[in-house]
Amino acid sequence: MALEVRIRKKLNRFTLDMDFTAEAGVFALLGASGCGKSVTLKCIAGIERPDEGRIVLDGRVLFDSEKKINLPPQKRHVGYMFQDYALFPNMTVRQNIMTGMGKKPDQELVNSYLQRFQIAELAEEYPAKLSGGQKQRVAMARLVAQKPDVILLDEPFSALDTHLKWQLEKEMKEILNQVHKPTIFVSHSRDEVYHLCDTVCSINGGKAEVIEPVKAFFEQPKTRHAAILSGCKNVAAAERKDAHTCYVPAWGLTLHMEEEIPEDTAYVGIRAHEFREADGACAGEIQEAAGAC
Repeated sequence: MALEVRIRKKLNRFTLDMDFTAEAGVFALLGASGCGKSVTLKCIAGIERPDEGRIVLDGRVLFDSEKKINLPPQKRHVGYMFQDYALFPNMTVRQNIMTGMGKKPDQELVNSYLQRFQIAELAEEYPAKLSGGQKQRVAMARLVAQKPDVILLDEPFSALDTHLKWQLEKEMKEILNQVHKPTIFVSHSRDEVYHLCDTVCSINGGKAEVIEPVKAFFEQPKTRHAAILSGCKNVAAAERKDAHTCYVPAWGLTLHMEEEIPEDTAYVGIRAHEFREADGACAGEIQEAAGAC
């Protein structure tokens, strides 16, 4: 099963221009606040309408501007978890889960979700009495109970403290592995992306700039923006001298790379833990660097 997204939408400060395909696994949309991540999710869910483009889920067209197709949210089979979880305050935990299960939910199945997400003892409680972590479990149970074809997670850990976030990241990873559906995970936290996701799409000014596996994204980012998003703080313009050497004017340093430097390299980035001291190195030279982009 795959989700194909190719859309454009004019926003206040820029034009959203997204082009990607997400398959089973967790696909991250990583970028600074206001770069278009949440708008992309809303377009997939049918809450907002792109100006042009096409959205296809497992061969089923959800949106096509040319063919004038725009399925309403309830017909898209998309599970969407909002930042604040959007639980119904006047419903119990059990009733919240049942809202995604049709007119006559199977109570045994409801009980199985309560057990699976470790919230059985909260079944008759209302959202106001739940902690942040409990609310997240209820929201995830409700989402999975809908049996969606794709899962959209909009910064699900943003309201949690550090310790609880770490605990729930592990739980969510296990749940998503069990569900085995395409999942789009929106975040501006590289730690969340590193822990949870399989593929990263870095967004720069509303445009999908780099799409690659998580490990490659963090070890060898392809652009200056991707390098900064990945946590590299030492980034500067560079001049390629040969296949393994470049000069960084701002630092007054010559860098020697073990790997071949691409001919179109314009910047280099060095992570603090990548510095190595080489015997016999002259002042103004570093024998190894983290990478080039």
